[in-house]
Amino acid sequence: MKSHRSVSLFLFIFLVLSGVNYQLLKAQPAYIAPTLPTFSDKTFNIKDYGAVGDNTMDNTKAIQDAINAAGISGGGKVIVPSGVYLCGPLQFRDNLNLHIDSAAILRMLPLEKYPGGTSEGIDFISGSKLHDIAITGKGMIDGQGSPWWPFAKTEGAKRPRMIEFRDCDKVLIEQVKLTNSPMFHIAIGGKSSNVTVREVIVRAPASTDPVNPSHNTDACNVTGKKILIRNCDISTGDDNYTCGGGTSDVLITGCTYGYGHGVSIGSPTKGGVSNITVENCTFTNTDCGIRIKSDRDRGGILQNLTYRNLHMTNVGIPILIYAAYAAKEKEYRNLPKLTPEIAATYPSATVTDLTPIYRDITFQDITATVENGKRAGLIWGLPEAAVSNVLLQNVNITADNPFGIFFAKNVQLVNCKIITKDGENKLALTNTTVTIDGKEVK
Repeated sequence: MKSHRSVSLFLFIFLVLSGVNYQLLKAQPAYIAPTLPTFSDKTFNIKDYGAVGDNTMDNTKAIQDAINAAGISGGGKVIVPSGVYLCGPLQFRDNLNLHIDSAAILRMLPLEKYPGGTSEGIDFISGSKLHDIAITGKGMIDGQGSPWWPFAKTEGAKRPRMIEFRDCDKVLIEQVKLTNSPMFHIAIGGKSSNVTVREVIVRAPASTDPVNPSHNTDACNVTGKKILIRNCDISTGDDNYTCGGGTSDVLITGCTYGYGHGVSIGSPTKGGVSNITVENCTFTNTDCGIRIKSDRDRGGILQNLTYRNLHMTNVGIPILIYAAYAAKEKEYRNLPKLTPEIAATYPSATVTDLTPIYRDITFQDITATVENGKRAGLIWGLPEAAVSNVLLQNVNITADNPFGIFFAKNVQLVNCKIITKDGENKLALTNTTVTIDGKEVK
């Protein structure tokens, strides 16, 4: 017992001498990996049910028949063998592994042939209240999404999501390549739990692509409890990862991010988000690195968030935390150029159950270079609900414009080097308490 007290005392002294507020470093609960699904050994080859991989025949009925046969028999592996299989919407079943062989492509029917078109937006692979489900294999699912993307700006038009599971338990998506979804590539939501996405590749053009922009093509939109995102390679037209309220116990690790809006939380955060760790990831040409966004009509408590060992190259903004996502006034929407003077005029409101509350957030061992003309970072709370207890430790950022911290308290920079045109660690501040290596910044 005495030795444990000595170690704790030594750690406390070390942190204090390092300029870290000991109370800020609240330990997150130990991460527990999600439980993986299990399946029977039975196999169901879609060719045995009439599927033809010629990129011409509509295989919707044949593949659904194989899925149904597996479901009736208690589950198993539905195999998509070598070939290109055009297909419409599919309904998943319990205890099912849809396995796409490495030389196989499961291709969504083109817009003009897709059931429901833009009036219904029927999701491609979907299911709700299921358990023990998976999509595996090194093959591809091709959404043929290009004709759908312009409808993102058409009022009333609907687009299908490639994979949509809701209120499901024990979900695995592994090794497949997902490309050019009409809308989200992976959408897992509701009260889902035990979700694993690993070694998945997602590709779609950036939303800023001058020739063929893809809109709202989130790569990995996963809300729920006990989530693991590991070793994925993602470049897309919207959030590289995002989750909403009701999410907890998430680990994102070893991922490579290209085009996209970053690893995000929100904007709907009602129900709260907690215990998220993002580590050992790289970001290249990403709009944001880390993005946390919400607003007064959709907020909740976001806490115990840890971001560590991240490397970012030519990103738009490495760290973005703000609670005015839906602000309509032009002066508040230009985040790269938002000044302390403008931020200070943001009106206050009464705190409600939907007020975004951000607290206990840690950034450690992060390096970033920022796109020309953009800023090093932004932490922007609300006048009535300041962001609180934020630690930046060993954070090195090079950017044109300063890191802004508005409406925040107990923000600590320890051993950081944020270099902008204004100099080193020259922050833009308003209504904020900040310390740099233990010294308060006025």
